[in-house]
Amino acid sequence: MKLFSHHVKKKSFLCNLKVFSIKWLYHLLCLLPLKDNRILFLSDSRTDVSGNFEYVYKELINRDIKFDYKFVLKVEKKNKIEVLLLVYYLATSKFIFLDDYYPLIYPLKIRKNAEVIQLWHAVGAFKKFGYSRVGLPGGPHIKSKSHRNYTKAIVSSKNVIKHYSEGFGISEDKILSTGIPRTDLFFDENKKEKIRKKFFNKYPFLKNKKIITFAPTFRGNGKKSAHYPFQVVDLEKLYSSFSKDYIFLFKMHPFIKQKIIIPDEYKEFFYDFSTFREINQLLIVTDILITDYSSVCFEFALLNKPMVFFAFDMENYLKTRNFYYKYDQFVPGPIVRNTNELIKVIKHNHFNLKELKSFVNYFFDHMDGCSSARVVDELIFKNN
Repeated sequence: MKLFSHHVKKKSFLCNLKVFSIKWLYHLLCLLPLKDNRILFLSDSRTDVSGNFEYVYKELINRDIKFDYKFVLKVEKKNKIEVLLLVYYLATSKFIFLDDYYPLIYPLKIRKNAEVIQLWHAVGAFKKFGYSRVGLPGGPHIKSKSHRNYTKAIVSSKNVIKHYSEGFGISEDKILSTGIPRTDLFFDENKKEKIRKKFFNKYPFLKNKKIITFAPTFRGNGKKSAHYPFQVVDLEKLYSSFSKDYIFLFKMHPFIKQKIIIPDEYKEFFYDFSTFREINQLLIVTDILITDYSSVCFEFALLNKPMVFFAFDMENYLKTRNFYYKYDQFVPGPIVRNTNELIKVIKHNHFNLKELKSFVNYFFDHMDGCSSARVVDELIFKNN
């Protein structure tokens, strides 16, 4: 026990030393001039320029002004030179774009005239996050510095600004309803058609059947404890009910490391697409979405296609995570608690697509495919 305690204390000391060193180095490098044309894209979860980053970057390169772009994306472990470069970019970049939680930046005092812009990875406001979870399992300490140094953040609708303000611990005036850049895809028919063709050329065995995509969120308090109880899904019943007309794709949350085991006799019906990075592209070829408490429902709603909410553990999830809205009155589709109910809804087409319209109108201020342009105009050009 003493050995374990010593190990924890040593690890904590080294972590604090690293934070102190980075803060000291950052403070020193802030003596250098701020590069007004430098834009840093920073992600601890994304390994390539995709998602919101891709749409903002493409919009920027189409503009006349030449920017100095820097990208620091996820790697297994940064070496000393990479850490030094990262801190240098943090200290000298006029604009810093984030797309998710980024712990290294939170202890830093952002220099005057620099912008830290959180694009976030989710759309709308569904399950509570950040400081909205103070007091709940896995929630932050009220004195935590996480998120609080964002100078700007974007949302899909004015109706959710108050929730993001609470979640990030920043004032409402720092949050802009520009729309979410990556949702521009859903308003571009040519791009959607190209994605469909590319997808079915790559996976021709999915061509002649309807696609059901199962995309739930994880269970657990965070990345380390993330899991999903696959036993709640009855593969045999789903196979016998739908294998003739459908294909069933699993798209599990990136935090979930364990893989679903698909028996050999079902492998022409069930496919694991969890490593398929851009879920929005998968949504375009999906005919029916099954989810639970995931923000994927917002983007799928833009396609005006049916979805089912497989909420077998709703009461427990409510206690441990909670929502910004009453779940049973909020979700734009039927709620089911087990595989039998799920099968019944799909077989009898018990969907009400009319409720999608009011859902979309509440959570999206802009449905013009120009969110990327608004982000660039409002957050880059107004400050340059």
